Amino acid sequence: MENQLGLVLKLLLLSALLSLLIKYAAPSVSIAATATNALIIVLLPIVIIAIALLWRFQAQKQN
Repeated sequence: MENQLGLVLKLLLLSALLSLLIKYAAPSVSIAATATNALIIVLLPIVIIAIALLWRFQAQKQN
């Protein structure tokens, strides 16, 4: 139970830091509004999760 509480607190802290980063640092970053950038922003999380799941699946398959 203590381990789960630690995980939740770490996740909450990471989420708060990411939120502050987006709120204060992101407006200073200039990204052009193009179709290519929109596709990258939309598809990149999906690709990262797919790679992570495939990597995990292969690790389980070897064990």
